Amino acid sequence: MAKPFRVDIVSPDGLAWSGDAEFVVARTPEGEIGILADHEPVMASLAQGVVSVDAVGGERIRVEVEGGFLQVLSNQVTLITDRAVIEK
Repeated sequence: MAKPFRVDIVSPDGLAWSGDAEFVVARTPEGEIGILADHEPVMASLAQGVVSVDAVGGERIRVEVEGGFLQVLSNQVTLITDRAVIEK
């Protein structure tokens, strides 16, 4: 089991998803970025696409995002996006 870290996905409508995760994949203009616990600090632009979150407990959350920013700092991942829709 991977070490968990905190993830918050925020849009103008409020908090779209928040919880502990083991792995996150997001798309940037330069390509995809995969994030595990203890990742080096990063600030990046988000490209339109799907952010995949492997939550603690085995659930995979997929969130359609439209631009924004991603920050990784001290085992906390924050995505601030113009629009976030959780796929069912």
